[in-house]
Amino acid sequence: MNIKGYFQESYTELMHKVTWPTWSELQNSAVLVMVASLIFALIVSGMDFIFSRAMEFIYSLLY
Repeated sequence: MNIKGYFQESYTELMHKVTWPTWSELQNSAVLVMVASLIFALIVSGMDFIFSRAMEFIYSLLY
């Protein structure tokens, strides 16, 4: 297969065989990803804060 045939088949597949999401589906997915990312970031930040305070407490006992 030559490069021209490759691009023709790729174009045909992208235009006729791929199911693209609608604009509202895309927006809903984006909001879901942003909310999940925010929740994950808050959990990691909380764990970091707790671990930091625990280590400060342990070091204050040792020194």
